[in-house]
Amino acid sequence: MAVTPTVAKGAPGIPARWTSSAKSGVGTALSARSPLWFTTSHGILNEIYYPRLDSACTRDLGLIVTGPDGYFSEEKRDAAHAVEPFEDGVPGYRLTNTASDGAYKIEKRLVTDSKRPVLLQETSFTAIKGQAADYRVYALLAPHLVNAGMGNTAWIGEHKGERLLFATGRGVSLALASSLPWGACSAGYVGFSDGWRQLHDSCALDPSCHTAEDGNVALTGEIGFSAGKTVALLALGFGASPEEAADLALASLKQGFEPAAKTYVDNWRTFQARLEKLDRRAASGLNTYRASTAVLATHLSVARPGAAVASLSIPWGFNKGDDDLGGYHLVWPRDLVETAGGFLAAGDGRQALQILAYLRSIQQPDGHWPQNVWSDGTAYWPGIQMDECAFPLLLADALRRAGHLPKSKLADFLAMIENAAAYVVRNGPVTGEDRWEEDAGYSPFTLAVEIAGLLAAADMLDACGKNEPANYLRETADCWNDQIERWTFVTGTEAGAKAGVEGYYVRIA
Repeated sequence: MAVTPTVAKGAPGIPARWTSSAKSGVGTALSARSPLWFTTSHGILNEIYYPRLDSACTRDLGLIVTGPDGYFSEEKRDAAHAVEPFEDGVPGYRLTNTASDGAYKIEKRLVTDSKRPVLLQETSFTAIKGQAADYRVYALLAPHLVNAGMGNTAWIGEHKGERLLFATGRGVSLALASSLPWGACSAGYVGFSDGWRQLHDSCALDPSCHTAEDGNVALTGEIGFSAGKTVALLALGFGASPEEAADLALASLKQGFEPAAKTYVDNWRTFQARLEKLDRRAASGLNTYRASTAVLATHLSVARPGAAVASLSIPWGFNKGDDDLGGYHLVWPRDLVETAGGFLAAGDGRQALQILAYLRSIQQPDGHWPQNVWSDGTAYWPGIQMDECAFPLLLADALRRAGHLPKSKLADFLAMIENAAAYVVRNGPVTGEDRWEEDAGYSPFTLAVEIAGLLAAADMLDACGKNEPANYLRETADCWNDQIERWTFVTGTEAGAKAGVEGYYVRIA
């Protein structure tokens, strides 16, 4: 009986939400031809970012296993997860998910294709109980194109004779291809007609669910595992149109996993080779230094040199919907300076200098930096935090002390330094207003950054022959330093008595 494809029921789906920010891995190809960043947790892919690292385009991509007598298992919820990087400092990953009931094992390898914006997931399925033929394995993909779960359209389609799973929204499209032909597929609305719901309720996909328009949508496809074919390569491509995304996914699929993985690893080895050899291993065997430098580098923009987001995640994602686009995948000047400090400590002064140049480019005319910005420099939250206005002064001084900002180069940043120091003097020493959890007040942390920042600025002004303003900054810093205890140290409190201490510094006063 022929089935007429229809739009799935349940539009527009339940309100969209993001996922856990407890990441076990982040990665990217370190290639301008592959503006794609991915994250993993709970044994599956989570947010994938494209074409900028502040544009999340998926919620997650995981597998569902069904079997005899209504058997239903979702790997992210119903399995034990192990994650292992390819090698020290190379954020390609081997994921092993073993079903909690001992029924199956799923093994994956993850990289992005350095030649194009495609994520590659090599997937193998092994039956531990019964035969492989007893089970069916489905890929479940939740598109959240360009920082939003609502307003996406998903469908099952064909491109150049190949069947693919498509989605589009806000000028970006994705296409999911498989090296083993897709079996049953569906596109539905989350919470009503999505593949998870269909498989959970009836252990089968409804072939009439062919399209889901303008909502919170999900794509599901059965991976064509069989007795002789136990490994599948999934290629998730991104582009400005469905056709472009499909072309790229199919090109990566044709190239195969091994060539992509080799280039990916080589790119990361080249990056790691230019860093200081400060390797150290945790009790787990993880090389924490190389893992840390890989995490820092994964958060860098390819389009805007020197830009880096605070985190490829959306904190409290289970509770965050489309009304809060920001998350931590924004540039926070404080976190960016700390990232630069990490690169400087690892011996990559060039990268730290690029970060300072980027900060100069997004400084506001009055001398401050916004609380956070998109990577193109557009402010997101309108709040102002005074430590974020002083931190770039400390970065400039650290670069100068390390020999990366000699007097000739320092002059290029002099206007930035003067404007930032003047803003701190005019608006400090209180913390400033923000959009997080703080009210304005006196904070020991902010005071420390402001005072140190003014002293650093004074040294740099001195180096450029501007002695009078330098002396003024030092006098201001000394004055504030003398007041720290009066502003932030308390005595005779109930909390102090409980802790058995006479007094303590408060977080904010």
